[in-house]
Amino acid sequence: MARVAVYAIGGNALASPSGEVDGESERVLAHVMSDVVDLLEAGWGVVLTHGNGPQVGHLMALDSELTQSMDAWVAATQGMIGHGLALNLDSILSKRQRPERTATVVTRVLVDGADAGFSKPTKPVGPVLNSKTVMEADWDIAETKVGPRRVVASPLPMEIIDLPVIQKLVDLHAVVICGGGGGIPVVRKDQHFVGVPAVIDKDRVSALLAIKLHAEALIISTAIDAVRTGFGTSNEQVHRSLTLDQCEAHIQAGEFPAGSMGPKIGSLMEAALHQPGLQAVLCQPGEALDALRGKAGTTIVV
Repeated sequence: MARVAVYAIGGNALASPSGEVDGESERVLAHVMSDVVDLLEAGWGVVLTHGNGPQVGHLMALDSELTQSMDAWVAATQGMIGHGLALNLDSILSKRQRPERTATVVTRVLVDGADAGFSKPTKPVGPVLNSKTVMEADWDIAETKVGPRRVVASPLPMEIIDLPVIQKLVDLHAVVICGGGGGIPVVRKDQHFVGVPAVIDKDRVSALLAIKLHAEALIISTAIDAVRTGFGTSNEQVHRSLTLDQCEAHIQAGEFPAGSMGPKIGSLMEAALHQPGLQAVLCQPGEALDALRGKAGTTIVV
């Protein structure tokens, strides 16, 4: 049985803020594909998760009639991004004459309907709103640095509803693309699953997925080559390895803000703590295998 690596890609790596694939996105995507093939050739099974922020924002901007619900947009971008990743990857695997093929799972994630975020939503989504939309839309809206935007809850993931299907596909040696955008947020209501307006952090879902799949690695691929403290100052320090205690101390010192590195570090900590023996690494696209070998990125150790 192959060792399993959960590999998380940011939504900005897959498209520009307009939702379009540009030259830089193509370069990053090529590095991601290279990482996946390198992992497969090194004997790893791979489960890919991805962000969807730019893509959801772009689709929401086109929905002038405000017809779609938030969970529907997450589902739509899961299919759209998963399709693109699968086409790219299957083409490469076929050229390399590798036996693996991809499988994209539109993934639902259970959250707590009583989560505090639903009563006080803070996560901005979609485009800057015009005055007409602000007046007419039945949304929670907050003023941001760029103007008024819709805000939704960002609850913690409780359960990956489609986990048994993902596990079966992993067992069949598929490269599984799942958990897009943190998963489609749903709650249980009167014995039914119901979609809710929320955004689940994709790194938190990736950590939960790694734990539940008993994965041997969680790789968070991002724009920086390693974790840094004192970023942009004369005391800037690159960390190739951090213990859980060191991470906690840096979080308390404000080194890893909630809007950027905080969820990534927290997710790696969670996976390392709850899945003994798991390698929890952060690296830039193209360096996944080197990161697992301790030659690049940052490793979180228990």
